Amino acid sequence: MGIIEHRAYSPAPLPRLRRLRAPSLISVAAVLVMVFALVPLGFVIWAVAQSGWPTVAALVFRPRVGDLLIGTVLLITLTVPISVVLSLALAWLTERSDLPGARVWAWLAIAPLAVPAFVHSYAWITVLPGLHGLPAGVLISTLAYFPFVYLPVAAALRFLDPGLEEAAAALGHTPWRVFLHVVVPQLRLAILAGSLLLALHLLTEYGLFAFIRFDTFTTAIVDQFQSRFDSAAANMLAGVLVICCLAVLAAEIMLRGRARYARVGSGAARKPRRMRLGRAVWPCLALPFGVAALSLGVPLLTIARWLVAGGAQVWDMGAIGLAFWQTLVLAVGGALLAVVMATPAAWLANRRSGPLPRLLEAGNYIVGALPGVVVALALVTITVRVALPLYQSVATILAAYALMFLPRAMINLRASLARAPVELEQAAGVLGRNPFQALLQITMRLSAPGAAVGAALVGIGIMTELTATQMLAPNGTRTLALAFWAKSGELDYAAAAPYALIMVALSLPLTWVLFVQSRRMAGR
Repeated sequence: MGIIEHRAYSPAPLPRLRRLRAPSLISVAAVLVMVFALVPLGFVIWAVAQSGWPTVAALVFRPRVGDLLIGTVLLITLTVPISVVLSLALAWLTERSDLPGARVWAWLAIAPLAVPAFVHSYAWITVLPGLHGLPAGVLISTLAYFPFVYLPVAAALRFLDPGLEEAAAALGHTPWRVFLHVVVPQLRLAILAGSLLLALHLLTEYGLFAFIRFDTFTTAIVDQFQSRFDSAAANMLAGVLVICCLAVLAAEIMLRGRARYARVGSGAARKPRRMRLGRAVWPCLALPFGVAALSLGVPLLTIARWLVAGGAQVWDMGAIGLAFWQTLVLAVGGALLAVVMATPAAWLANRRSGPLPRLLEAGNYIVGALPGVVVALALVTITVRVALPLYQSVATILAAYALMFLPRAMINLRASLARAPVELEQAAGVLGRNPFQALLQITMRLSAPGAAVGAALVGIGIMTELTATQMLAPNGTRTLALAFWAKSGELDYAAAAPYALIMVALSLPLTWVLFVQSRRMAGR
């Protein structure tokens, strides 16, 4: 009997060693990914330190940088509040009122994300050739990016318990006062999250502002790098831009505060009743209709107009096919690499507690706040100085894509991993699987839908990426975005139209997936 007991329990230490070893390897992989993700930020710090204070002062403290800073601050302070007000109004109409066709209008409020920002500018420049400067930047940025605020605000409105609103109404408050003092404060986190995304996109966008000749730090960096080959000036502007991005992140953290927004107590939250619009239904319909017409109608009709004007000769199927397949290969490769890189930190964030998982996750999110042009400058400098054969190679451009869109993969993968029961991994360990096998064969299969959505988001971002592709892509690379930019730069808007149409057509299904998933989470 004693021998039998010895044989039954002697293998126990081996699974324990495996359990200890595999998570440590996952932690090492996550740390390596974080270190690589922080390379662009380290590059900016290194560039500033290498230049010395006299050079930094000469390149940073000059009127040109002041003008760029003032323009950037004005752009953010005007665009963000307008987008917040517009998103609040649309979200309330589509989620809290009996607006006819609310489901359709809700999707149309998300659909502008399918149109690349530089295609918005291309369309508006066609309609209004004199549209330039700050007013153009505010108008087009609002139409292109307000869905970033609408999405979280609409989602938050769906889940708000109407109990507080009913209590405020019972105390005699008017509907308008209830909305401002009860509903809006509960949407604070959603508004701040959307505003953060919007502000970061305004700081990092290139094509939209280059079209309308509105100078930002990103357009100035690309100009310094491509036209004047002034790397020192470009690096200093990149440093200022990174400081602006980090300042936006810090502002969001301070405004967010530590207030609790969760509902605690017995019972379940009820779905709010939709308010009857009555005679106001037609004036209320004018808002979503006007927004859809400006954010979707203008780009789509402009593309159609140029396609009709160009005729069959603009459909150069050889060039279009080459651009399509090169874009598809880069998008798939970059998306897969981003998901693989995000997996270790996402797994640790769900399966481990303590400061290390939080630090790893934060490090991966920081790179998402850095402009693509800064990531590209970092990789250009590193490959030229240390690994010249990798300069303008496929490996380098894929690495840049993975770094730039790593947070998109991380967010979706972490949410999906959270829904995979840890007990299944433990059961697999009892059956003889090591943690890596359990992760690949069980956890990743269960989290495959979230990983696929994250990969799709990364792929769409790569399809419309412009600045890093311009600076890092191998010679002869011709993505849809690069081909569109080249044709529009030659003022051949008709020849650019097919590339714009294909980019929009590839992106529209993703907006529908986002819409359906958000409704499904709310049980609608």
